[in-house]
Amino acid sequence: MNIKNDLQKLNNQLDVCKNKLVAAQQRNDQERVIYFQGKLDKANKKIASYKQLQTRQNSSKGRSITALAFNRPLTQAEQADMGKLKKSVRGLIVVHPLTAVGREIGVKVVTGYAPKEF
Repeated sequence: MNIKNDLQKLNNQLDVCKNKLVAAQQRNDQERVIYFQGKLDKANKKIASYKQLQTRQNSSKGRSITALAFNRPLTQAEQADMGKLKKSVRGLIVVHPLTAVGREIGVKVVTGYAPKEF
């Protein structure tokens, strides 16, 4: 189950339902208006639940990352040769500030988290 893909599909369905709802309202087709309003409500509820699930997963992942014993900002040279760095440091997790986990943790620069000092 990929939450990101499911959210995208639901948002696409939501857009389609909104467009069909507007068309039905212009035609004064009350039966179809009620039908699409129901579909909109269901889609909005599902989207809200998926977003809560996504937030919960990101926060738990952030907690597990910050629980690691050592962290430090990575230099430009280390960022340029990430493969070499990851091979030399076992268990290294790199967090970028623009990712969801990075925003959750609150990092300002690319930071490496590891169980041991590197």
